[in-house]
Amino acid sequence: MAAEKNANAAGGRHRRFSAAVRWSGRTAVVVVAGELDHDNPDPLNEAMGQALAKGAERIVVDCDRLTFCDSTGLNILLKGRLEVREVGAELELATLQPVVARMLEITGATGLFTVHAHLPDELR
Repeated sequence: MAAEKNANAAGGRHRRFSAAVRWSGRTAVVVVAGELDHDNPDPLNEAMGQALAKGAERIVVDCDRLTFCDSTGLNILLKGRLEVREVGAELELATLQPVVARMLEITGATGLFTVHAHLPDELR
């Protein structure tokens, strides 16, 4: 299941962001794509909520196609990390693009997550 939203950006441009959940056993892989910002947090919120509601023991956010993430996206990930830990599960990040990795580094959030350079083989 995928959630997607178009948002008006400055200058009339449209930005698109999507988040889709797929499963590998009890692991939910949340595949995100596009620009995650204050205009479009719903797809990621919905995908994370869906994974938790279905009892994921591990959630891996595949960021390979995530081209931008602002403080809204960071807050969703941080909140999601807390919610996932409350139920004894893990939230991990994979395939960070340089702009996203830099945002996590600048804010000191990198150390809060298990970060994989690539999506783990068992989840491909």
